[in-house]
Amino acid sequence: MCGIVGIISSNEKELNKIVVATQTLAKRGPDNRSTVKFPNLALGHARLSIIDTSKEANQPLSDFTERYTIVYNGEIFNFLELKEELIKQKIHFNTNSDTEVLLSLYIKYGKDCLEKLNGFFAFAIFDKQNNSLFVARDRMGIKPLLYYFDGEQFIFASELKAILTFNIKKEIDKVSLFNYLQFNYIPSNNSILKNVNKLKPGHFIFINTIQKLPETIEEQLYYEIPYHKEKTIPINALNYEKAQETLRNLLEDSVKKRLVADVPVGTFLSGGVDSSIISLLAKKHKSDLQTFSVGYKDEPFFDETNYANAVAKKIGSNHHVFSLSNNDLYENLNDILDYIDEPFADSSAIAVYLLSKYTKKQVTVALSGDGADELFSGYNKHTAEFKTRNPGIATSLVKIGYPIWKNLPKSRNSKITNINRQLYKFSLGAKLSHKARYWEWASIINEEKANYLLKEELIFNPQRLSDAAFEYKKRKDELLKNIHIDGDLNEILYTDVKMVLTNDMLRKVDAMSMANSLEVRTPFLDYRLVNFAFSLPVAFKINSEMKKKILQDTFRKELPEEIYNRPKHGFEVPLMSWFRNELRSTIENDLLSDNFIEEQGIFNVVATKALKNKLFSNNPEEAQATIWALIVFNTWWKKYMN
Repeated sequence: MCGIVGIISSNEKELNKIVVATQTLAKRGPDNRSTVKFPNLALGHARLSIIDTSKEANQPLSDFTERYTIVYNGEIFNFLELKEELIKQKIHFNTNSDTEVLLSLYIKYGKDCLEKLNGFFAFAIFDKQNNSLFVARDRMGIKPLLYYFDGEQFIFASELKAILTFNIKKEIDKVSLFNYLQFNYIPSNNSILKNVNKLKPGHFIFINTIQKLPETIEEQLYYEIPYHKEKTIPINALNYEKAQETLRNLLEDSVKKRLVADVPVGTFLSGGVDSSIISLLAKKHKSDLQTFSVGYKDEPFFDETNYANAVAKKIGSNHHVFSLSNNDLYENLNDILDYIDEPFADSSAIAVYLLSKYTKKQVTVALSGDGADELFSGYNKHTAEFKTRNPGIATSLVKIGYPIWKNLPKSRNSKITNINRQLYKFSLGAKLSHKARYWEWASIINEEKANYLLKEELIFNPQRLSDAAFEYKKRKDELLKNIHIDGDLNEILYTDVKMVLTNDMLRKVDAMSMANSLEVRTPFLDYRLVNFAFSLPVAFKINSEMKKKILQDTFRKELPEEIYNRPKHGFEVPLMSWFRNELRSTIENDLLSDNFIEEQGIFNVVATKALKNKLFSNNPEEAQATIWALIVFNTWWKKYMN
């Protein structure tokens, strides 16, 4: 696990910035930082040593002919098998690293090497003889890769902050900002800045010659999740039993592969079904397994460590619980905000940051349960979608009760107000079309509220249809293109993988773990398991009584009963108490003050005033999430744009 950066430019001054750009990735790679320059090209690498920790495996790494040079972030979990295959073809190796295996595969097979890889990665390979550059990202987008292109220079990096080291045009993408206000993250392959994109998962870029850049950068697809409704496994008891067996075998092999490292390895254990299964399987192959979880001393409503303790006792792991006070969380807030180099406001990132920080004191690699909810239908919104499509009496009553839920106090800060919030959101979405409902339930705030927050109207200006409005519709249609009126819930999961998993969940874990130089591996996202998950019919995943049905049934006998069918809470943090205490001055007198908002010229001061009033009322609804999004954005804006 590392950080990479590279630039193609004819400007020598810009090429020389590669050293500083690489230094910005120091937390991703604290063990070594190196750069190399060629005519029109510079590459940089910051290394977190996991496989073959010797200096011979440092990057940038060249083959023995020095024709090819690679910078690479990630792990190839089947590299030992691939190495054996190459050795049989008389290819020799000077290191024990997966980096050299990856480079040798590219030299042997070119772009087709991607089909052979089981892992997560973002890498670039320069061919000095042909003056070409090959850049690729893993199938699921677990590892990040951003790039900037303006016709004269092409820059890529693991993080936006490395790209911002160079002389680029910094202009906020209005549609990305609008999406950010809706979701608290930026979906699709766009970023907060124009001309900066995220390489799509399962895609690569090939630049034929670095001497003359092309007019446009074309991303080429090499992997797509093979989902076809008509090709799913037929529903019957025998097939369900066989599917359970296949699921167990695939997942156990995935976990086993992800335990290989030359440094200490453990697992995150929240006490939910997903991380519990990963920890259970890891313990079978690692007798001294260490497991890690965080809890909240001051906020029992958010604390779930009793479930994690029960699982750890059942499987016999060496369990570590980090019981955090509100002050512990608050003391790390500035470090988290400082690390965020593109606005990202999923507040559970704070908890992931602290879990990673304390876990890193014991191990360098941790396995997590990320991805299971999107593959097997684990979110509350999936239950809501199922009930909307298969309505009963209770569903009808909730829909009828819309006027009641609309007027009740709603927030995420107590059991009652959270139930009110969920009932309201369900009754609202249940009236909509499949696509409109997905968009509503994926959003923190709707289009009208997001538009109101902006000083310059983006969507609902009756006087004109702006270019931004057309672009917004184009991106929205692209994100929703896999949801059809005659489709099933697997299409919702498929869309979640493309939109929520890649841009929210995986970004959160990558950024917050890398901020602490910790590698997090995700066994549920082994592409073989992903392919299998989308061959399963919806009935194997969810019914009126159970989410993640096949996952729960497969491992039920081996885990504590109390972790099953418990309310799904999410990895949330107690924002409201901060906003009403420690952060109140920051909100009212600094980042969201009327003067700052006016001078900044991005947000509507009347709307932000109303939002602050809502936050401090008895019915905050989703105000805390949007306030947090504005705090994150304005912190970023002051650092990088002001």
